[in-house]
Amino acid sequence: MIKIEKPKTVPDWIDIIFKIFMLAISIVYFVFLFAGGQIFGANSEFYLSLNIFSGVGNPNIAIRIVSYFLFILVVCFIGNRVLRFISKFLKKGGAILNLLASLIKYVGAIVFIFLVLDAFHVDTVTILVSAGVVSLVIGLGAQSLISDVIAGLFIVFEEIFEIGDIIVVDGFRGTVKEIGIRTTQIVDWGGNIKVINNSDLRSLVNMTAQTSTAVAVVDIEYGESLERVENVIKANLERMKKNIPSIIEGPYYLGVSELGASGVSLKFIAQCKEANRFQTERDMLRELKLIFDENDVGIPFNQVTINQPKEFKTVTKKEKAIASEFVKEQQEQAKDIPTDNNEIQ
Repeated sequence: MIKIEKPKTVPDWIDIIFKIFMLAISIVYFVFLFAGGQIFGANSEFYLSLNIFSGVGNPNIAIRIVSYFLFILVVCFIGNRVLRFISKFLKKGGAILNLLASLIKYVGAIVFIFLVLDAFHVDTVTILVSAGVVSLVIGLGAQSLISDVIAGLFIVFEEIFEIGDIIVVDGFRGTVKEIGIRTTQIVDWGGNIKVINNSDLRSLVNMTAQTSTAVAVVDIEYGESLERVENVIKANLERMKKNIPSIIEGPYYLGVSELGASGVSLKFIAQCKEANRFQTERDMLRELKLIFDENDVGIPFNQVTINQPKEFKTVTKKEKAIASEFVKEQQEQAKDIPTDNNEIQ
């Protein structure tokens, strides 16, 4: 089906009028093409010129070229729409149909050119034979175009990604909107479309190929009993999964992830689809807040405590010696363990 949005600007109105005009012309053309023999007579010059399937008579070249143009235009338009419509219902193979749909207009243009030459009685067979030399010359100057086309074919047939997959290319994260013969279109969450040449898709991450990990980190107050909170978590993990349908596997409690400035950080993870990852993280945080509120688990906030300076005990010579020996022992035991983050792989 053709979706026609309500026009808002003058160019929109012109586009709508043009589509209606072309639709009317196409309907009239096909009526004349298939019923012209009864309307104008089977032997009339106009009908014989209009009927591209007729090989008799001496057709008018101008009428025949117009007939070629309208026929190929309508066939390409219908073929493009049908392929794209079918591709919406196919996960695997949908990209191939979209690729074929984008090829139709190029094939149609080439066929039209040869039909026009044939109408002028040009030997198209000779042109096809010599096209190899011409294509070689053109190919030398259009290597990037050829690279894009070949890369597009590899993307489709190797199923590197499909339309609807979420991928990350050079830091740009978005959903694949279209895989064309030369370019791929990716749309991000804000509706921004990035168009990338297929040959430039050398390094990418397909986030949809496998399930993704949603991470939620929640702090509790230092005064809370960690064991009590962990028992609360254990009793409510199934409830979290039930209340968050997007979770495929989990959620899981991984334990203490950090001893922060004002609280103890607890880490939770769950497996979900990449398209649902951020919403799943928000839902997990909401559920944890509700669970903690119901069980009087305090979540810390910034606060200032004013108290008297504490008097610290002085260290004895014996304690100094023991501490010095302890540090040396620990350093010796840990000498082979990397301490620089750059050394840890």
